[in-house]
Formats: sequence, C-alpha cells, structure tokens
Amino acid sequence: MQANAIVKVGNLEIGNDRPFTLIAGPCQLETRQHAFDMAGAIKEITTKLGIGFIYKTSFDKANRTSRNAKRGLGLELALPIFEDLRSDLGVPVLTDVHEREQCKEVAHVVDVLQIPAFLCRQTDLLDAAARTGRVVNVKKGQFLAPWDMKNVVAKVVDSGNPNVLATERGVSFGYNTLVNDMRAIPIMKEQCGCPIVIDATHSVQQPGGQGTASGGDRRMVPYIARAAVSLGVGAVFLETHQDPDSAPSDGPNMVKLSELEGLLANLKKFDELAKSA
Repeated sequence: MQANAIVKVGNLEIGNDRPFTLIAGPCQLETRQHAFDMAGAIKEITTKLGIGFIYKTSFDKANRTSRNAKRGLGLELALPIFEDLRSDLGVPVLTDVHEREQCKEVAHVVDVLQIPAFLCRQTDLLDAAARTGRVVNVKKGQFLAPWDMKNVVAKVVDSGNPNVLATERGVSFGYNTLVNDMRAIPIMKEQCGCPIVIDATHSVQQPGGQGTASGGDRRMVPYIARAAVSLGVGAVFLETHQDPDSAPSDGPNMVKLSELEGLLANLKKFDELAKSA
C-alpha cells in the first residue's frame, strides 16, 4: 500500500496539484463562542475566495514552554464543540492528539487527527491515529530532515491508512530559532507520495524565545507561505486570531484575522500560477 496522492476530507480533495486547501484557526480552543466566531469568519472568507477550508484548533497544548501556561479547554469540554462545529457550520475539523488513548474518542467528532511535530516518530501514536480511519496529518519534527518523513508516512500507511498528510514547519537552527529550507517541499513530495502542507505560522515561531513562552514574527508568514505555495502544496496551515497579542498561546506568530483575506487572495494567485503549467 502507498500513501494516497489525493486525500479526501469531507467534500474537499487535497493534492499537490489541486487548488490549495486552507487549514486555519486559533492555536487553542478558548471557548465555544470563540470557536464558532472564528470558524464562521474564516468560512465566510474562504467561501468568498473559493478556497477549501478545514477548521483547526487544539483542545490541549501539551507541549507548552512553561507548566503555568494555558493549555486549552481539555478533551471532555472540546468534543461536543467539535461535533457542533461540523454539524452546525458544515466545516471539517482538525485537532491534535498527544496520546494513543485519545485517538479513537477524538476521531468520532473530527475529520483530521494531527500528530504534533515533537511526537512525529511515536510509532504507537501514529498507529492508533491511523487505525481510526480518519485522515492523519503529521507535522515534520524540527529535528528531522525532509527525507526522514518517508519513514513517518510509511508508519501510517503500514497501519492500513493511506490517507496521510505531511506538514513542513521549519527546522531548528541554533537556539530559539527555526528556518525553512524550501528544498524540503519537493523532497517530501517525491519521497512521501502524499499531499504536503506548509505550516507558515509555526515556521516563524521562536520556540521558548520569550523565556516562559515561545516568540515569533508574524510579519514573515506571508513570505514563507508564498514561497511554499509557489512550489505547489496541497494545503496551507495558518493559525489566526482576531487579537493575536491577547491570545493564550502562539500569539506572536499568528496572523491577524483582519489580514487573512488579503493574504489568502494573494496566495491563491501564486497557487494558480504554480499549478497552471
């Protein structure tokens, strides 16, 4: 069995040669109302632009820099919110899982299970996520070379699930710094055989850069996103928030909601040009 070159999420088809799908939302699931406000606003923008949309948010940020940092609503409170987002707004939902025991329960109410970068080589977690039958999005660890992701993708596929996405989000470069080597995208496309996602917001993160929290530079997000889209990717991952500077996590690298439409309109032009040849 090989990874599928085209992965279906609801009515969406994600492929490196298809118009890009947007995976977007706030870093953390803050409240039910906030989730519906954000998902509704992003859906309105993507519908206007004709861009496929998967809503992303995390019920638990288990790898926060400090033990005292806010982690999210937690699994029990999150599950009915995810279910209602899908049914009431009609949007597919993606969220992270951190433990294999979470996979089956979360899979009942979301469309995509995401494996965090730090956990991308955890075989038991990958296997448990794959066996739910849901699409699995695996983020490339900051410590991995792009060609190493073929083994990660193979773990999901060998567990009986060819519907896998591989996400590039930069590589560690010195202390508290990530950089993007754009060669990673064509390498991962060739070696993994699955749709590739560019995580343009975590790519500009500065892990632990604020001492007890991560920093980042959201000004660089459009440059990373345009460079990646020009190479042909299946999806663009962007965290966004109406007030990033007040967000409980990852505020410095999140795109302001008010700027999202302009960025997406620009990315759509790059995407169309890249895939017109």
